Amino acid sequence: MSDMTFDRMINQITPAIYESLKQAVSLRKWPDGRRLTPEQTELCLEAVIRYEVENNVPEENRVGYLEQRTCGASTMGVGVTPEMAGLARDATRD
Repeated sequence: MSDMTFDRMINQITPAIYESLKQAVSLRKWPDGRRLTPEQTELCLEAVIRYEVENNVPEENRVGYLEQRTCGASTMGVGVTPEMAGLARDATRD
């Protein structure tokens, strides 16, 4: 029986393995085309997230990162008109 633990496996992940796991999760397929099971997807995603945290991967490069911005405005929404924020008046109710 292997004495490989999840923590040891995380410590042995190389950048190439990380990228492969990240791609497998996003495509839900292994590089050879086989589909990931839900359990495999969950474990791969957990490994990817742990790798990102332990290796200080920049936030904008992490899996699931969504840039927060609005149309041409600052990230805080300063200067966003109600129309740009999706709060436009509903003309059908007038």
